[in-house]
Amino acid sequence: MSDSKEVRLEINNAFKLSGFTIRREASSFLAEQLSGLSNKDRIKVIDKITAHILHQCLSQPVLEKEHLEVAYRECSSAGLEEAETVLNVIDAFNVPKISYDNEKKKFSIDISKNNIYAAPKCKAQFLIDRYTMIWQRTNRNKLFAKEMLPSMKNENRFQLRKIEVLLSTSRKVDDVVVLGLLTQLTEGKYYLEDPTGSVLLNMSQTRYHSGLFTENSYVLVEGYFEDKTLHVMGLVLPPSETRAITLPYFGNLNTFGGKSKTLLKNSQNLLKIEQENEDGMIIFLSDVWFDNLKVMSKLKTLFAGYDDFPPIAIVFMGEFLSCPYGYEHSTQLNAALINLADIIMPFAKLRDSCKFIFVPGRGDPAAANILPRPPIPNTITKQICEKLGDSVIFTTNPCRLQYCTQEIVVLRQDLVTKMCRNAIHFPDAGDIPDHLTKTLLSQCTLSPLSLGVQPVFWKHADALSLYPMPDLVVVGDNFPPYSRSYQNCLVVNPGSFPRTQFSFKVYVPASRTIEDSQIPNEDA
Repeated sequence: MSDSKEVRLEINNAFKLSGFTIRREASSFLAEQLSGLSNKDRIKVIDKITAHILHQCLSQPVLEKEHLEVAYRECSSAGLEEAETVLNVIDAFNVPKISYDNEKKKFSIDISKNNIYAAPKCKAQFLIDRYTMIWQRTNRNKLFAKEMLPSMKNENRFQLRKIEVLLSTSRKVDDVVVLGLLTQLTEGKYYLEDPTGSVLLNMSQTRYHSGLFTENSYVLVEGYFEDKTLHVMGLVLPPSETRAITLPYFGNLNTFGGKSKTLLKNSQNLLKIEQENEDGMIIFLSDVWFDNLKVMSKLKTLFAGYDDFPPIAIVFMGEFLSCPYGYEHSTQLNAALINLADIIMPFAKLRDSCKFIFVPGRGDPAAANILPRPPIPNTITKQICEKLGDSVIFTTNPCRLQYCTQEIVVLRQDLVTKMCRNAIHFPDAGDIPDHLTKTLLSQCTLSPLSLGVQPVFWKHADALSLYPMPDLVVVGDNFPPYSRSYQNCLVVNPGSFPRTQFSFKVYVPASRTIEDSQIPNEDA
């Protein structure tokens, strides 16, 4: 154990060399945290904290206790490895590609993606890759597993077939269960397609199970095969799988993305930080119109409310302007972002401790309506970044957030409208958010739609993947706000911020819960 006075002197000297003056209560706090470490480990942690504070671009060189508390928590004690990041924003173009080898029965990861545009073969390949993922997951489900435990003998089990097996026979085949892509190869006629072939569907007697069935989604078809036609008795979504069941098949591979080669989900150091930060929260707002005076007034109220207890991050989802401005759109957004920076600046604690993350919407400049969508260009964001420094992060749509061991996927898309409009059968009963949640997680993707409805960069379709299942999926949608839990995964829609009386969603990682919040209406 080192003497507390000596440790405090060491801390003061280290910060003086970096140009900081440290308050007594701040040095006492840090000395208390580091007093049990060896001299070598203590120096290492002090260097990390100093570097962290230098990156914060503080407006004055005097360090208060709260600055040290935040820096210590973020750098996270003595145990963090270099790749163990507390908060990491992963853009869509850096998401690893996961492939399943049917012969070796194992997963591999590839992160070499050089350009947006891909060779023609990639159009079919990303659908084949998704089929392979869903096939191997479905095949080991207890309803289809070939190997049975004694306790499963009384359960109904099914044999999963490939389409080539049906096409190779001329007789009637009863009790058929096939996994395939629902598609229209000729107008008005639905087919089921897999890598081995395609078969015409007769859906006149079909019973639809829960979920939203769209063209280009993978489905399980129950029925019988006769006269080169598959007569569909039941249409079911492929069974989804909890993260706990999936994880052993990936080992310690980093499937989520980020600097670490291993999966941070298993980090005990990060788990400790996550559990200790009981009041930590991430705020999600959608349709945040920075050119609207009432919206900006409400944001100012929100910033004031959280200034004493800054959240981990505030995630703003587009569109960021209330209407299109034509050729002046970029200029207007630039001016609106500068105004936002001026509003944030007076809230020192919030500015220094919170990350402001911006996920663009369809109408924001300057990219086509193709997913994943690049971030807003630097020419527009340069001035707000200069004002707020590293606190501001402009990222892609969708993007991924890793906070300690938590995995969060964020998408700005009016999914409910698109899915319902393009469903081949609208559900007779049940809640639409329930149907949507089940559909997304069973399809392993954020966009189970045809490329004509929602174009996707073929080579980067993995950025839309929901396999393995994350902890939280946030879909910024114009549909009324909702929160759903399915297979230990939360699916949340904060709703349109201006259109829902300025409501938003708050995620608390320590308890893995969602809280509904609303900015009070001062006019009422």
